Amino acid sequence: MRLTRLIERPPGWFRKLVKGGEFRLPSTDGKKRVYLTFDDGPIPEVTPLVLDILDRYGVKATFFMVGQNVERHPELLDEIRRRGHGVGNHTLHHLQGLKSSTEDYLEDVEAAGRLIGGNLFRPPHGWLRPAQARALRAGYRIIMYDLVTRDYSKWLSPEDVVRNVKELARDGSVIVFHDSIKSWPRLQTALPAALEWLIAEDYEFGLI
Repeated sequence: MRLTRLIERPPGWFRKLVKGGEFRLPSTDGKKRVYLTFDDGPIPEVTPLVLDILDRYGVKATFFMVGQNVERHPELLDEIRRRGHGVGNHTLHHLQGLKSSTEDYLEDVEAAGRLIGGNLFRPPHGWLRPAQARALRAGYRIIMYDLVTRDYSKWLSPEDVVRNVKELARDGSVIVFHDSIKSWPRLQTALPAALEWLIAEDYEFGLI
């Protein structure tokens, strides 16, 4: 397995590190279902465009938002909710848990929570300390991921991003895209193509 596949589909040992983290949500009704998520927004340059693409295909997603971005653009939080999407906490300052004390990390999450609301949380970069995870489980569902599209990588083409979805999507996959400026050069093409492929493969789109 090439190294990037350890990012695109987190291995079992990594999943065990995040106690209580939800990486995959397999269906119980016999239908194939995936869960689209977007990290690091909202920003006016990209988030409205992503919302328009999702509307075009009738798909709902969950947006894990950086609190600072919500502070700057509260109207985008309102618009995401108005269009029927879910929202989640991605810390106030996009903190990496392993580089932060538990006290500082939890304070940052709490500050973001006051802006965003809800009970969903995703740690930036996917890493957090066991003590941080234990504390957060008291008030949040920790939503991780089964498939990282790597739409943020300048070394990938839009076709590479779509190929990741085609090769790794499965029932219950929590799929990560990013509504960020860094991702948009690939996302603007890859997101519609990925949605069309998933729909053709008879996947439904769940909302966390």
